[in-house]
Amino acid sequence: MSQVVIDISVSLDGYVTGPNAGVGNGLGDGGEALHTWVFDGTDADRAVLDAAFDATGAVIQGRNLFDVIDAPDGWNDELGYGAKPTGEVNPPIFVVTHSPPATTRLGDRFRFTGSPAEAIARAREVAGSKDIMVMGGGQICHATLAAGLADVLRLHVAPVVLGGGTRLFPAEASPAAGLELIDAVSTPAAQHLTYRIVKEK
Repeated sequence: MSQVVIDISVSLDGYVTGPNAGVGNGLGDGGEALHTWVFDGTDADRAVLDAAFDATGAVIQGRNLFDVIDAPDGWNDELGYGAKPTGEVNPPIFVVTHSPPATTRLGDRFRFTGSPAEAIARAREVAGSKDIMVMGGGQICHATLAAGLADVLRLHVAPVVLGGGTRLFPAEASPAAGLELIDAVSTPAAQHLTYRIVKEK
């Protein structure tokens, strides 16, 4: 069965974007440093990215992230999921939102659902044996983790302190999660840490 994998880049102080993130400024002020490993990384960084892309059968994301990548200056023919050209065979993307748009610039790869649980259920129908990748933003990643719906948490920890922006983990109390480190790759641009989420018996 497919694993549900939360996969996201994060700063040392726990932010997945810098301040003032939104359409036209998707990673926020200074947030580009979170993805240095994607665009200017080493062969080891690229291997991490390629392995995740190859293992992905479906993607889940939130509405804010969708609005950024479907905007006119968002993804294009040279850039899509996994920093791959959009002309390649890309996995379907399930967007969690209560207000789906009437049209999408990037076509029918996007499907809209009302909750993380519904998105995961629909993603399982198309993912086959491949993973379901929850890629962001921070709110949908944390909601999936807090609801006990994820099997794996993969963090790409960038060597930057952003000081503000979109948190991965909320400031207020939230459900705890036990983690077991199963893989670690260290590069100058990121610490790629993969944890198995320990399920309560």
